[in-house]
Amino acid sequence: MSAKSMAVQAGLLTLVFVLIWLSLRQGPVGTWTAREVWAGFQGLFGGASSLHEAVFELRLWKALTAAGVGGALALAGALLQGLIRNPLASPGLIGTSAGASVGASAMILILGGSASKLLPGALAGSSLAFLVALGAFVGALAATLVVVLLAGRRGRMTLSSLLLCGIAMNATLGGLLALLQALALRDYELSRALFAWTFGILDDRSAGHAALIWVTLVVAALVLPFLVRELDLLRFGEEDAMAVGVSVERVKFTALGLASLLTASAVAVAGQIAFLGLMAPHIMRLLVGGRHRDLLPAALLGGAAFLLMADLIPRYVLEDSAIRPGVVMSLLGGPFFLVLLFRRT
Repeated sequence: MSAKSMAVQAGLLTLVFVLIWLSLRQGPVGTWTAREVWAGFQGLFGGASSLHEAVFELRLWKALTAAGVGGALALAGALLQGLIRNPLASPGLIGTSAGASVGASAMILILGGSASKLLPGALAGSSLAFLVALGAFVGALAATLVVVLLAGRRGRMTLSSLLLCGIAMNATLGGLLALLQALALRDYELSRALFAWTFGILDDRSAGHAALIWVTLVVAALVLPFLVRELDLLRFGEEDAMAVGVSVERVKFTALGLASLLTASAVAVAGQIAFLGLMAPHIMRLLVGGRHRDLLPAALLGGAAFLLMADLIPRYVLEDSAIRPGVVMSLLGGPFFLVLLFRRT
């Protein structure tokens, strides 16, 4: 790992801690001083009132969930970009996020009356949460496989074929998601929660939400060291990688499954967050280069910082905590994608 990469990652890690600190200070009930935040930490060990402790925990788990979701989506984007060898690949553009949303929403509707207990606040705390996460994973993996197979059916995956297949998949899954939301209209709370997923939701996050996304990141951290060399070699083409002993199919299956797992976990606890999986890896690649040993940890930290900022901007700048972080990311990511597409073409 180069000195430049280590310096960038150290700076990003510091930024993430600063943003988490700011998230603890600012919330729906007002702004806390540094002394009050410290009192909240003491409340975790019984040193403050139960009300103060409860409010503090709401902010802490929300911040940790936001950091984990941002890191997971950015990591998934970096994996997909390395696997497909295209910087425009991302969980949102090729249908992975939409597939996860459809899978999770379908599972919630299948669960029927029990599903109303899962959203929005008790998702990861329920024994049924595993089924929702499983539905999200199956949907994410299926959507990604279909797009990749269709875009590369002639042996070569071009930019235009990837984008067209991704657009078609997102349109199809968007229609399915709208249908599922329509079927849920008879239950107001369930319908409102499903609609909130469209723009991402970080309110009322619990320790269970944070645990689910961070356990997924730990799994990714255990697997990724065995993939970085192979992903680097794949940048030169599959034939060259096979010539030096890389099991291309194994790498594809592992990376695709891991990207789907990361996206599914993120969607299961926070809904759809658009463009994060595209922006963060691309910007980190400009800072640390394309070697995955440097890129993947930088993408993780950069994605965490991006989503924390997207959550803080409405609260600090606009003074409106009702604006979803997914809305902020869409407003930032849309122009970014257009500029990137213009430069590529």
